Amino acid sequence: MKRTTMYRLFIGFLLLAIMIPTASLAQSGDQKEAPSFTEASVHDPSVIKVEDTFYVFGSHLAAAKTEDLRNWTQIATHVHEGNPLIPNVFEELAEAFEWANSNTLWAADVIQLEDGRFYMYYNACQGDAPRSALGVAVADDIEGPYENLGVFLKSGMWGEESPDGTIYDANVHPNAIDPHVFFDEEGKLWMVYGSYSGGIFILEMDPDTGFPLPGQGYGTHLMGGNHSRIEAPYIHYDKETEYYYLYVTFGGLDSTGGYNMRVARSKQPDGPYVDGEGHLMSEVRGAPGTLFDDASIEPYGVKQMGNFLFKRELGERGTGSGTGYVSPGHNSVYYDDEVDKIFLFFHTRFPERGEAHEIRVHQMFMNRKGWPVIAPYRYTGESLEKVKAKEVIGDYQWINHGKEISAEIKESVTVRLEKNHKVLGDVTGKWKKVGDYHVELQIDGETYYGVFLRQWDPVAEREVMTFTALSEEGIAIWGSQLEEKTDNEIVDAVYDDLTLEGTIISDVELPTRGMRQTTIAWSSSHEEVLSSSGKVNRPEIGEDDVVVSLTATISKGSAERIKTFELVVPGQTEGGLVAHYPLNGTLENAVDDARFGSGTVTGNRIDNPGGTIAFEQGIDGEAAVFDGTTGIRLPNGLISRNTYTVSFWLNPEQLTEFTTAFFAARSEHHWLSFVPRGHSGMNHDTMLWAGSAQWYDAGTGVKLPVGEWSHVAFSVDNGEIVIYLNGEERFRGENFPNLFTTPNAYFALGVNHWDAPFQGMIDELRIYDGVALTREEIVHLAKQK
Repeated sequence: MKRTTMYRLFIGFLLLAIMIPTASLAQSGDQKEAPSFTEASVHDPSVIKVEDTFYVFGSHLAAAKTEDLRNWTQIATHVHEGNPLIPNVFEELAEAFEWANSNTLWAADVIQLEDGRFYMYYNACQGDAPRSALGVAVADDIEGPYENLGVFLKSGMWGEESPDGTIYDANVHPNAIDPHVFFDEEGKLWMVYGSYSGGIFILEMDPDTGFPLPGQGYGTHLMGGNHSRIEAPYIHYDKETEYYYLYVTFGGLDSTGGYNMRVARSKQPDGPYVDGEGHLMSEVRGAPGTLFDDASIEPYGVKQMGNFLFKRELGERGTGSGTGYVSPGHNSVYYDDEVDKIFLFFHTRFPERGEAHEIRVHQMFMNRKGWPVIAPYRYTGESLEKVKAKEVIGDYQWINHGKEISAEIKESVTVRLEKNHKVLGDVTGKWKKVGDYHVELQIDGETYYGVFLRQWDPVAEREVMTFTALSEEGIAIWGSQLEEKTDNEIVDAVYDDLTLEGTIISDVELPTRGMRQTTIAWSSSHEEVLSSSGKVNRPEIGEDDVVVSLTATISKGSAERIKTFELVVPGQTEGGLVAHYPLNGTLENAVDDARFGSGTVTGNRIDNPGGTIAFEQGIDGEAAVFDGTTGIRLPNGLISRNTYTVSFWLNPEQLTEFTTAFFAARSEHHWLSFVPRGHSGMNHDTMLWAGSAQWYDAGTGVKLPVGEWSHVAFSVDNGEIVIYLNGEERFRGENFPNLFTTPNAYFALGVNHWDAPFQGMIDELRIYDGVALTREEIVHLAKQK
């Protein structure tokens, strides 16, 4: 090849490289392989690193481990004889269980003391009262077995003298749970602990024995009181800022409790601690005479994370509704000097997934004001790197965590960081990059200090630019960069993503907005059958089905596309009993001329293979026996309207939180579940709940007995729901979500997508479509026994 030809090729490649903007390369998503994850569930995870392995220990004697902070191995799951951590747990910790009137354990913490042994600080609590016992067990190996050294602190001794010499008062004295034991910079050993009741306290400990030094009573009060919802303390010292950081969680732990992580700091391990505005946290508590007074504590502490959703709008990459957390909290912190990174460990629930929870690890960074900011996405190995100003210009999903203690999920809005340093879109202000990766944003008179960081977006499945920042008021904001697209590209993406079911049987929600403020306008060829707002009026019984042309006009700026759907609205059918599963040795449907066939056996989740169903004597003949590892998948489409009744007999062998007996859904995001034991926000009563655009909790105020048959029935009549137990009305409410808008809803007994399977027996399942049975009809079914 001639030199001139080679020279021309070189110049061509050089010009091509110059023409490709750096931001486009950064947004291509091709520069990083998708990370793998293996999940585990440990509520209230407390971290310790042993050699190259991170361990977390938490409530119910659960534990897990990981080497890469992404793929977890479950070590233990719950309190039972044979748990590898404490194999003879009920005998070993008999004193704690007896005092606390409990058969489970709450948040544990493990530390290695100077003798090289591992000390597990365990605690048991009555739950509905602060009667608790806190003790310590020891092991030579991090994974156990642990041997009890004894209980050293108790609470809830009503009318009796407490450890500080005064009569126990739950308004000012602590609930002796949620311990964290740590060494300070001077080598002293401390234990911080407490939940609700009188607040958070700290004790100095004896490093030789692992027990408190004598004469301290309950120790020094750090924050909380009057039963305010503050718990889960964890103290971490940062050598760079020379502050001790006290991490706590405000609110209630379940999916409706508004759990959120906050932090305060001090120059001394035992306080006093202050928040970003200088408020003394020892004065933060509920008003006298109140219970769970969130309003009094809500303004204080630096709020790092609460409920949020990076919402995937129509047309964006990925599937589903987006990625986010519900009630994230009870965190622990680890500084890994080998990689010079700070890691935050916590448990979280998820939008539209009920009470299922998993461990998450995010990286944290100290901002220029000396406060820790949390990376928006879970850790996948990223590090702070120098970024160029042109790399951060673009559209972002924006989350403002606020200061509320609320079940509300903060959904992302769209903003743009402009080249002229303006912030435009749903939020307006100014931004600037400081140094290699720091960022300052001025929004509504507040300045937020944080960092830019490249992270893996799990929905878009690509690496994106993010930012995380805190205001001095203690409010966290996050941003996640979106792909650069023209208006035509945006409209095309919305067009491609816009779909509807081919058959419509009930009112349907028609989207009116797509990504980046795209608008969608609808028109219908048969407004009287399927309106442009999604309201459905099915033809009467005996009338023909109607084919409707539903047209969407998708617009952004001058870009526009039209998409038309040919949809079938079927005529109505006779309502009545569509399924009767006697479960008398088979899974067959006993209805004459049944449109629906037999059930099938599943594994431990609704879509998992495997499992075995046995049959034993039930209410009428035999009943299906569920062993806690299996379920029954029923035919699709059993319910096809917003009026229906479900009736069955239930005999639980054990009651586990969130476990479903009857489950129905049109998707993982739109479901109902009858649970013999509900969540703690409903005092664990038997309940029917639903996940849809909003949560719906229908609590019965009753706990079903174990080892006995109970009749269960619930009816829905266009949003009015009634629940009966043994023929007695236990709940009546309105505005229950319309879940069955297509003929493809799916159903199961004993399993769902997320929670532990049912253990016990189920018999005589009946499903009525289009009929809400009367009280008299329900009572008749309940008299079968």
